[in-house]
Amino acid sequence: MPTPESAAFLAKKPTVPPTYEGVDFEDNVALHNARDAIIREQWVRSMMSRLVGEELGKCYAREGVNHLEKCGKLREKYFELLKERKVKGYLFQEKNYFAGEGEKAQSS
Repeated sequence: MPTPESAAFLAKKPTVPPTYEGVDFEDNVALHNARDAIIREQWVRSMMSRLVGEELGKCYAREGVNHLEKCGKLREKYFELLKERKVKGYLFQEKNYFAGEGEKAQSS
């Protein structure tokens, strides 16, 4: 059962998507909100891989010699999440963002 989110939690929750699409780089508040959303999204992915890895370790210990059969789904999920585990930050995306990049890809 999900727990209700407090007003303080909802106030800190990002309201923008984790991308620079539509962000005015002259508006410091919008830029900070986009950066915050990007970092939060990276941390969520990192923690998801950590939790799946912990569950995989428990499964290996619990199943013993049958771990190859019983823990296969967790292992595959962990390998998928392992690619995005590192928190990279926002500077590379910000410095290499070109306005209208998504529009070009859609029209091509």
